[in-house]
Parts: sequence; C-alpha cells; structure tokens
Amino acid sequence: MAELVAAVSLASDLGLGQPMGHLVRSCRLGLRLADSVGLSEEERAVVYYVALLGWVGCHAESHEQAAWFGDDIALKADRYEVDMAGRAGMSFVLRHVGAGGSPLRRARMLPPLIASGGKVAGAYEGTHCQLAGQVAVGLGLGVEVRDALAHVFERWDGKGRPEGVRGEDVAVAARIVQLAGVVERHRREGGVDAAVEVARRRRGTQFAPALVDRLCLEPELMLSGLDVVTSWDELIDAEPALRPVMSEVQLERALEAIADLADLKSPYTTGHSRGVAELVGAAARGCGFSVEQEVELRGAALVHDLGRLGVSSAIWDKPGPLSAEEFERVRMFPYFTQRMFSRCAPLAPLAEIGAQHLERLDGSGYPRGSSGAALSPAVRLLAAADAYQALLEPRAHRPEYTPTEAGRVLGEEVRAGRLDGDAVHAVLGAAGHRVARRREWPAGLTAREVEVLALAAQGQSNREIADRLVISPKTVGNHIEHIYVKIGCSSRAEASLFAMQQGLLGELRAAQR
Repeated sequence: MAELVAAVSLASDLGLGQPMGHLVRSCRLGLRLADSVGLSEEERAVVYYVALLGWVGCHAESHEQAAWFGDDIALKADRYEVDMAGRAGMSFVLRHVGAGGSPLRRARMLPPLIASGGKVAGAYEGTHCQLAGQVAVGLGLGVEVRDALAHVFERWDGKGRPEGVRGEDVAVAARIVQLAGVVERHRREGGVDAAVEVARRRRGTQFAPALVDRLCLEPELMLSGLDVVTSWDELIDAEPALRPVMSEVQLERALEAIADLADLKSPYTTGHSRGVAELVGAAARGCGFSVEQEVELRGAALVHDLGRLGVSSAIWDKPGPLSAEEFERVRMFPYFTQRMFSRCAPLAPLAEIGAQHLERLDGSGYPRGSSGAALSPAVRLLAAADAYQALLEPRAHRPEYTPTEAGRVLGEEVRAGRLDGDAVHAVLGAAGHRVARRREWPAGLTAREVEVLALAAQGQSNREIADRLVISPKTVGNHIEHIYVKIGCSSRAEASLFAMQQGLLGELRAAQR
C-alpha cells in the first residue's frame, strides 16, 4: 500500500507544479512534526497517508480551473506563495482570472467571479476533499485518514474550506500536513530562513501556533536532510503502524480508482483508461497471452495516462492546433508515467509498458522515438488498443469517430507502418465482441439518463447535449438534477467518476454501434 501511495504522490506533485518528491519530502517533515508533538504510531500513520494522498484529487476539476484561470498547474504552484484567506486570497484569484487570455476576455470574466463570492474556488476544494476521501476508503485506509483528508483546506483561524472548521477541531494530521507542505516548498526555494519566515507569518492564521513553535524551536534540525536521496525501501519502511499489504485483486481495484482520477484531468478522457484496459485485456486473451501477461497489460493500461497530470488542462482542452512548445510538453507525459513508478518494483514493469503506448513501429512516436524490434508484443497491443479507444472518444479538436471509422483509421496506420497489423487485428476483433447494452442501469438510472450522464461526463454543455439527443436544454437540466439525486453527487467530477466506476461509458458506446 505504501509503495502504491508513494508512487501516486509523484503524480500529485506534477499536478501541483512541483518537482517529483515534494510530497515525499513533506511527508518526512510531517512525521518529524508528529514525533515532536508526541503522536502515537496510529496517529503518525494517518499523517503519513494524508501527506501522500492529500493532493490526489487536485486535478479533478482542472478543466473548470483552466477555463477560469488558464494554466491550472501554474495556478496551483502559485498558491504556495499566498496565505489564501481574506484580501490576499481574493487578490490572488483576481490576478489569475483569465490568465493567458486577452484583456477583454479577462474583463468579461471578472463580474461573475466576483459575484460568486469565492464559491468557485470553494467548490473545487470541496470536490477535491471528497475524491481524496473516496480514494482513501477504497484503499481500505480507514475513516481517520478519510476524515483528515476532508480538512486539508481548513485553517486554524476558521477561514478555510469547505466547512470553515477552526482551531483544534481541524484534524491534527491535516494541521501537520498543511504546515509541512508549505514549509517544504519555501525551504526548497529559499532555504531554512525562508521556511521559518513563512511559518511565522502564517502562525495563528493558516497554521496552528503550537506546530509553528515546534518547527521554529530547532528549524535546522527539523528541516535537515530532506533533500537526501534515500532508498525506496527506506521511504516505505517509514510508514508507521498500519503496513497494509495488497492482494492482486486489491491492487487492480486500486489502480482502477487511480486511473479514474487521472482521467478526470479532462472531460474528453473520462473513462479512457478503463476502456483501454478492458479492450487490451480482451485482445490479449484472443492473442493467446498468458493470464499473467493479460493482468500485466491491464495494469499497464490503467497507469498509462497518469503522466497526463503533468500537463495543463489548458493544453489538453485546447480546441485548436497546439504550438510547438505545447506539443513538446505533451511529448513528455509518457516519460512522467514511467518515472512515477520506476522505483516501485511491483509496478515498474507496468509503467514501462504503459509509457510506450504512443511509440510507433516507424519511430515516429514519443517520447523515445523507439521503433521496430524495440517495441514488444505487449507494447504493440497496448498502442493499438489506446489508439482505437481514443478515436471512439471526442477530443477538444475533433468529434468522436464511429467504430467503423476508427477501424478504418487503424487500418491506415498499419499500412503506413506505424501500428502492428497483428495487434490491430486482435484489438478490432476484441472490439467487435463487446458486451451489449444492459437493460437495467445502476442507481435506478433510466436509459436516457445514462445517455445524458455520458455526454455530460465528456464535458458537453446542456445545449450541446440537447442538440445531440434532440431534446430541450431545460429537459437536459431536469435529467441532470435527477441523476445527481439518484447517484448522490453534486458535481460533474463526481458524476463522471460514478460513470467510470460503473462502466457506463463503455457500455453506452457498445450499445450505440
């Protein structure tokens, strides 16, 4: 469990605009603070997992953040510099609204943002906490971790979100993790003096006074050695008390949950990773792969897009052509995936396969430009499955393809020497035998509600859904209200997560063929 969570924390680092290892260093500092105030082993274990999981949902509404603030990753990176309450927080928001856009566009966005009274940012933070808590519960980490994750945006002075909890009512693990994260960032950029200065400046507002006093009592000792490169085993051994070990079934479920969160980076990729995993698993069986190889391929499909978190949603959701600089950033995301899991022995082979899903036989792929014999049968199969699944899904710059059109495109890729013919044949065969639409949908949803949910999860507006289904926008709005009540959610991100977890997107596409 610790290996998986530590690896996933590296993905969160990317989403926060921080170098990989930021949350690992914050975790080490958090454990030192926990020791200094005499927490028990069980309490220290909560600090450990909250430090590593606290930002796992940071990108869940990146699409909406990018629409308001431009580069969502730059926005999160800049937050470390500001005590976000009161005038300073409002000034920060106003400075970033419409970033990267024209002055006229920024001017148009200001009135509705001001009228919301900060509710825009608050909604993001509430969704973040809910999703992080769901991940913790899904991993079996217990209610203590879940409850502390719900407080990662709360503040000592009660001016935090989403509930405005204050003082000692803020979970102690959240208090420690808040301080450790900001202090680690300022220590890395400006040294011990900068770390102490920011802690003292926010003492009694964002941070608990007693924790700041503990930190400042012996700052050199508390902050020493955080940059030392330690072995992966040493990091895992630092996990207190719980030390849970995952079975293969638990691991696959955990990877599915993490893949779902990664796919929330953009509404255009909702359900993508699960769809690729399902397709490549079926194709592997058809090719005569062993059960072990099939499991490995499914795992590779579930992690293959985690590196997307290191690229701004302003790029992923751009409707027009990418600039050379933007495309260069995109070319790096498979490398990020490989680096996340490189030190985790059980998961490194999965990430190695997953990171090559955009390589091509003729060397035209990325990030390495590998070709020919350098691409294993597993990599070739995953590349074909990913390409086919992506074509069935809309993207910011194009609508989705029909299965027939997607099959034709894959055939053209084979003839051009980019995709392997046997792999494409296996994938197309598997796609032609997918499960038909079921008559009863989860949570009592109707067939029309499932259609609306799937289109909303792909980022389509009420007007676009109405045009697609030939109904009125008001009817779409009524459907969405009913859907939210039935599945017990209050945001697009939560509804999208439900759709992915229930497999609704894949089944709906199969039924529409």
